[in-house]
Amino acid sequence: MVFLQYLIPQHLLSNLMHRFARIEIVWLKNAFLRWFVKKYGVNLAEAEREKIEDYCHINDFFTRSLKSSVRAIADTVIVSPVDGIVSQAGDIKSSQIFQAKGHYYSVEQLLADESSTQFEGGQFATIYLSPKDYHRIHMPFDGQLKSMKYIPGDLFSVNQKTLEAVDGLFARNERLVCCFDTVFGEVTVVLVGAIFVGSMETVWQGQVTPPYEKVVRSYDYSDKAFSLSKGDELGRFNMGSTVIILLPEGAPMLNLHAGHILKMGQGLS
Repeated sequence: MVFLQYLIPQHLLSNLMHRFARIEIVWLKNAFLRWFVKKYGVNLAEAEREKIEDYCHINDFFTRSLKSSVRAIADTVIVSPVDGIVSQAGDIKSSQIFQAKGHYYSVEQLLADESSTQFEGGQFATIYLSPKDYHRIHMPFDGQLKSMKYIPGDLFSVNQKTLEAVDGLFARNERLVCCFDTVFGEVTVVLVGAIFVGSMETVWQGQVTPPYEKVVRSYDYSDKAFSLSKGDELGRFNMGSTVIILLPEGAPMLNLHAGHILKMGQGLS
């Protein structure tokens, strides 16, 4: 299955998923969502709209909002930005980030910036969102938006088997690099695309993909004074994917380990 991912038209299939997820044919949408909820065990009791009939299309369901009472924002400096499971977490040494057994990638590769040395001695956390998870991404800390970069790339799956087979996967896949100024320095939140993640968007820029492009796009917000508080919505995925947090040396220590199951708003420091 991993080998096939090198052969299939990843972006074409993701474009088709993007279109399929927005079909408003009621019987088709309802039939798919009933199957999906049963197969993946989605907890609709947490959603503001508990009935699948109340969603206008599949993506409306994937990006569903939750009841305000089901996700408390912890009184810690850093909280989980998403519902998901920790793929890996740890220290950044010699610019290397651990992906999976036998596989590493560099900060410079991830950010597509050979001058990125500000995270040496810092920490990283890689959090995977499964298809059943809540797909909105929230701010893990208080911060002022500094810049964003769209980096084109592949759309490999981000499941564990693929992580263990594809070298430097997160630095190969399409991604959004969001940089913030915080009280403990510059922090980066990376949204990583994957196969069938038909769309990534942020609250300040709207939909960024699709269209899928072949060139890096940079956005400068340094003169916008765009601030977000811990727990504020940052962006959304269609389907599930991965969020990577990069923290500088001196930031609060993360209390995380691989396999740690998280809920959005849960304290990480």
